[in-house]
Amino acid sequence: MQRAGRDHAVAGSSRGKYRFRAAHYDFELAPFEPVRRKAIEMLAPRPGDTVLDVGCGTGLSFAPLLERIGPTGRIVGVDPSPEMLALARKRVARHGWSGVALLEAVAEQAPLQGLADAALFHFTHDVLRNPAALDHVLAHLKPGARVVASGLQWAPPWMVPTNLFVLGAALYSVSSLDGLEQPWTMLAKRLHSFEVRGFPWVGIYVAGGRVAVTSRA
Repeated sequence: MQRAGRDHAVAGSSRGKYRFRAAHYDFELAPFEPVRRKAIEMLAPRPGDTVLDVGCGTGLSFAPLLERIGPTGRIVGVDPSPEMLALARKRVARHGWSGVALLEAVAEQAPLQGLADAALFHFTHDVLRNPAALDHVLAHLKPGARVVASGLQWAPPWMVPTNLFVLGAALYSVSSLDGLEQPWTMLAKRLHSFEVRGFPWVGIYVAGGRVAVTSRA
């Protein structure tokens, strides 16, 4: 119960941050678009795939994902912020995307259905440090499904300017600095063939692996 209460408080804090960021979120994330492209390239979704976009925000990953999964593919976007999802819905309507479903929920409580082919965690540090959220999302992936995460990480201690940047960005967007040395560790324990492509000199990482083929009966 204590852990559940703490996770609920973290989720509430996170929603509060993004309530005020929603209107200018796309502008803020613009410098990180190369990281998004690297993450989706590593995810390598295929035509017809269903992709879980966990912490989808305003839907900035939708277009590059849809380019890969095509008209027969599907995206399920999950985000707890109503303000962010309102902008995501406008993006979907503006482009006329029919293969996108949006769920307003924290990751550990999202009403996911069926098993998806891939999952993307782009700049979702709080989710990656939440075992219940990871277990819930991974339980809705097919055996062998691809999973990729990307976001901020501490640079080596002597890289002071980079770490000042990471600190400022993290305080603005996450609820806890826990695990910023290696944000992917909890995810790595749950996947096979895990690979980290770190760029510590700029305080960024992209990492991922696959759901174990033998993990389900």
